[in-house]
Parts: sequence; C-alpha cells; structure tokens
Amino acid sequence: MKIEIFAAHWGNNELAPDVFIERVKQAGFDGIEMSLPLDVAEREEWTTRIAAAGLGLIVAQWETVFHSDFAAHRTALEQLLHNACAARPLHVNSHTGKDYYTREQNLQLLQLAADISRQHGIPIVHEIHRSRFSGHPMLLLPYLQQLPELQLTADLSHWCCACESLLEDQPQTLAATLPQVRHIHARVGHAQGPQVADFRAPEAQAALEAHLGWWDEIIRLRRAAGASRMTLTPEFGPVPYTQTLPYTQKEVSNAWELNVAMLALLRQRYA
Repeated sequence: MKIEIFAAHWGNNELAPDVFIERVKQAGFDGIEMSLPLDVAEREEWTTRIAAAGLGLIVAQWETVFHSDFAAHRTALEQLLHNACAARPLHVNSHTGKDYYTREQNLQLLQLAADISRQHGIPIVHEIHRSRFSGHPMLLLPYLQQLPELQLTADLSHWCCACESLLEDQPQTLAATLPQVRHIHARVGHAQGPQVADFRAPEAQAALEAHLGWWDEIIRLRRAAGASRMTLTPEFGPVPYTQTLPYTQKEVSNAWELNVAMLALLRQRYA
C-alpha cells in the first residue's frame, strides 16, 4: 500500500501559489490539501500549478462552518462539494453538518454528499471535528450504525479535546470508528486541547504515542482491506491552534516546522 503525505495549505494562505507549491516540493510532501476558490479560473490556476509540480491534490471543504442556518448550510455544501469534485482530487475532505442539527438534517447532508460523490466519481470523506455531526464519539456512532458505508477523516485530536482524555476508556468507540477511516489528519491533541505545543517535547509523549497507535491501526486495517493508497496530512495549525505567550503575542511553536517534522516521522514509521 502506498503511503502519501500531504501538506496543509491552512496557515500558508498568505503565500502566492508558486511560492507555496515550491515550499511543499522542497519539503518532500507528495501533495497539497487545500480548499479551492469557487471562481473557475482561480480554481484551475491552482490545480494546473499543482499538477505541473507533480503533486497530488486533496480538496478541503470547510467553509460551511459559516452557515448556522440549515438551509444555507445545505446550499453551500452542495456548491462547495461540486466545486471540489470538479478539480478531480484524490478525494474531498468535508466539514459536514453541525452538532446541533437534528439527526435527520445531518443525514440529509450526508446523503447529499454521497449523491455528489457518485455523480463525480470522487470519494468524499467526512472529518471528525468539534462542532460537526461527528464532534463527539456518541454523536458519530449512531450514524455509523445507520450508514455503514460512511467514510471518515480521522482527526482524533478533536475527540481528545471533546472527551477530555486520550480515549483510554473508549476502546469500543475506536473499534467502531477506525475501520471507516480513509484519510488521517496527523495532528496531536491532548485532553485539554486539539494541538500540543510541540509533539517532540517530553511532556507530549503520551499524547503522541496515543495518536501513533491509532494511526498504526488505521494503516493496518487499510492494508488488510487491500487498499492501494493511504493519505495523511500533518495539520498543526496557526494561531489560535498554536498558542501565544501572554502579552507578547509570540507563537510558542511554528506550525510549518511541526508539519515538516511530522512528515519526517511518518516517512520513517510507514516507509
């Protein structure tokens, strides 16, 4: 099974496309994960440059977070997913639904995504993320029971935060969830937040080992299923994910540096 590691555009939005793409190439990533403009010309500029650089593409859809009204959220999700699939990425990573929508409303959104996925022939995976339909294990599990074909992005740092633990007491939750994962966001969270200051620090080792154990199991499951590819995106984020020192506003760590360091760890572990 081929392991491909993608660079997150999140946190690098100020860079011009050619500058960011060159940065990704120099670091040794296999591709880029990013949201794409709705303007067709701008979208195609990005996709053309990425393809010319020999990089893969995963499209992220997160902009529906701005729509609390269900009807507006549904309309935006439909537009954004069609736009994402039009770029012909490896897959689309979607922030879908809200934790305060009814199950029937979230099911409508998941069905919409499934229909769009079939129409374009592009897999759409749904990210485990706070405040989405999957924001807590007990929110997600009923959907997995009803939709056994549901495919997920594992960003389990969010569950650490939501459950105020490293999920030590929830083996059954992980056993039900990990087989559905098709993409990993390789960020390390802890019991009080979605991102440790530096995963290489001694005080972060318990959290790192927990996440590595989950990622190992996901990759083992995908290999056992005969999958040809598994994708991971190191996704340490900018402020406020990266904390700042009081009064100075100085960041305690650099997100890009952490993502490149995580790339090296993943290459060594899963080569």
